[in-house]
Amino acid sequence: MSPTARVLLALFLGAVIGLLLAWGDPALAVKVADVVAPVGRLWLNALQMTVVPLVAALVVIGVNNATDAAASGRTARRAIVTFVVILSVCAAFAAILAPILFSFVPRQEGLADSLRAATAGAAQLTLPSSLSEWFAGIIPSNAIAAAAQSAMLPLVVFALFFGFGLTRIDAGRRARVLELVQGIADVMIVIVHWVLWVAPIGVFALVLAVCARVGHGMIGAFGWYIAILCTMYLCATALMYPIAVIAGRERLQRFASAILPAQAVAASTQSSLASLPAMIESSRERLGHPLSVTSLVLPMAVSLFRITSPIQYMGVAAFVAWAYGVDLSVAQWAAAAALAVVISMGSVGLPGQVSFMATNMPVTQALGLPVEPLGVLLALDTIPDVFATLGNVTGDLTATTVVAKGQHEAVDPAAPVEPSV
Repeated sequence: MSPTARVLLALFLGAVIGLLLAWGDPALAVKVADVVAPVGRLWLNALQMTVVPLVAALVVIGVNNATDAAASGRTARRAIVTFVVILSVCAAFAAILAPILFSFVPRQEGLADSLRAATAGAAQLTLPSSLSEWFAGIIPSNAIAAAAQSAMLPLVVFALFFGFGLTRIDAGRRARVLELVQGIADVMIVIVHWVLWVAPIGVFALVLAVCARVGHGMIGAFGWYIAILCTMYLCATALMYPIAVIAGRERLQRFASAILPAQAVAASTQSSLASLPAMIESSRERLGHPLSVTSLVLPMAVSLFRITSPIQYMGVAAFVAWAYGVDLSVAQWAAAAALAVVISMGSVGLPGQVSFMATNMPVTQALGLPVEPLGVLLALDTIPDVFATLGNVTGDLTATTVVAKGQHEAVDPAAPVEPSV
């Protein structure tokens, strides 16, 4: 049985047992939840302990990888800019849409209290007392203290400064520091794999505790989460078409028919990497992009660019905020969107389950929200993943189209040349 299947089975069994207990004997359900909840918290704590060093390392590595790519030529620089712009558009889109969609979802009375009780001792809200206090804390006065407090936004800001500063020092010293940082990231990923090996136990305990206390209302909440996340993925996919038409100067019908084979492969494999040959075929043969663009931009896109990543981070944060009844300010959502762009570009190479926890935790924590529901959402992520891969492949081909148009304009000036006599 695959790891994904084991996690889904644990999710199903935990939900069924918890719901049966809540339906048959609520008092017994609460006692059972009290017994199994510490197991779920222990597993989640094991995941959380890797987040700070892993995220800091990934941001530093991501900054230097992007800088190296941008330094390799004009096409690569144009690709990096295109990636950042499209990711920012998707992050802003999700930051606006996700809270609006969840605001229309009926929330069971007492859901937040039940969730806090199911994760007692861990689910603590850390919202700042004022907007000015939150804004002043974006840049840390003490990076080590920020790491110790799991203050993810200040920590990422410091990692960005460190990463950009690293690009300005001697190449030999820079290489040695990056080797150390990469080693730290690799060790953290190994530890995460160990923790995820026992994910079925942790997911079972978390889901059973929550469902035993909340009852069928939690199943409805999970259903709405999946539906809203899939809807946002599809909306982002649809958003790529006007970007290709406007920024890439491509005809809508031609672009849609050209990328359809790659989209079919993405939906069937749920892997952007496995879809790369089909994307190359669509780019070269169907859209007629130059080989110099296709051979450079598409591998870069698979390595650095996933349009659905910031959408997922915003969707997860919006769900947690909705479940706990927390209202977040526009400035907080804006900062979370910016953080989502940075995190997404530094973590594309991570395996699926590893990336879910390592990338969603920083955004959720940066908003001062509890991270306990993420253990359950990790198991649910396999369901919307097909729509996420579809969106990512569409975004990769859209970015390639935009870059190809920019290179064509750079090579072929708009002004006609007078023929020589």
